[in-house]
Amino acid sequence: MLVFFLQPIAFGSWLPRIPDVQQALGLGPQGLAIALLGLPVGTLLTLPFAGPLVGKIGPRMAILSGFALYSLAVSLPAFAGNPILLFVALMLAGSTISFVELGLNVQADAVEKATGSVIMTTSHGFWSVGIMVGSLIGSALAGLGLPAQWAIMLVAAVVLPVALLASTALPVLAPGATAPGDTQRSAWALPSWALLGICAFVFGITMTEGAMADWSAIFLRDALGAESGIVGLGYSVFAMMVAAGRFGGDTLKRRFGAVSTARICGALAVAGAAILLVAPNTPVALLGFAIIGLGVSVGFPLAVTAAASLTDRPASANVAVLSFVALLGFLVGPPVIGFVAEHFNMRLGIACLVPVLLVSLLLTGRLATRRPRSSTNPEAEIPGVL
Repeated sequence: MLVFFLQPIAFGSWLPRIPDVQQALGLGPQGLAIALLGLPVGTLLTLPFAGPLVGKIGPRMAILSGFALYSLAVSLPAFAGNPILLFVALMLAGSTISFVELGLNVQADAVEKATGSVIMTTSHGFWSVGIMVGSLIGSALAGLGLPAQWAIMLVAAVVLPVALLASTALPVLAPGATAPGDTQRSAWALPSWALLGICAFVFGITMTEGAMADWSAIFLRDALGAESGIVGLGYSVFAMMVAAGRFGGDTLKRRFGAVSTARICGALAVAGAAILLVAPNTPVALLGFAIIGLGVSVGFPLAVTAAASLTDRPASANVAVLSFVALLGFLVGPPVIGFVAEHFNMRLGIACLVPVLLVSLLLTGRLATRRPRSSTNPEAEIPGVL
């Protein structure tokens, strides 16, 4: 859980600095949207190779080596001198992030099976807390006037030795026995109609998560005139409520069931997006970010369980398709918002989230499980998605 918490801190410190980089490069919303595609593209291109490599070297070694590479790559976007270099730098960051996150998921799954405990969802909650802390640190360093390049590098340099020390305490696992050997090969098989419904549900959830990461700070700056030390609070509040929802998600599911829990949270997500559209000031907008975060927090874990419960194919095959669609949500959402903001304004760009969240809300009935969950945690087989 400590390593899950430490992993996203440096990346979280990058998010409040996106407006600074946009201004330094003279990019409009459309140009920035294209440049920001580098992160999900890097993650998507890494998917076919990350699983077999983690299976060969083992998750502990993947975490150790991945953390070192990720700590170097995460500060590169702030040094980009033009949009092309920004795209390439984000590709490198996305590739290293997906590699270390896959190692984390596989390691956590192995610990669950070895100890009989259930830690995956809680570990993901700590990941959400970590990215929230990182965004708060980034906002604070921005308020102090520290340039983005050195701020992110400083955060990464402080976190790396602690993360490596914590990672060395993880148990050494046999490489061949832990990694999902054929997840990527089966991910390209044609999905069933039931799986397509689950994928359509999760697309709206991950599109919203990607939009909050890329556009929350710019929304506060452009739509509400927030200062540089404040703009990062939007994502911080969002991430805090995502973490809160994940920590409480298992309790809600046990009490109300997966479908009812998804409907409650889906309605909250739609309401939060509506609040953003009419927010007259920063405090009201922060309330909207908080409600959206709570609304989307449990959507992806519930979708994973539903996809794994389908009996038409092995769970790993269905979950692999789901992970691919989830990444497409991250890939498609931010540029769509950027294109709309370029031709209209940022409020209308954020308004694009409302119809996709309504679709997700309508599809919550697809999350009913078909059979008991197997002893293998399918979330561990999703490279680069937390």
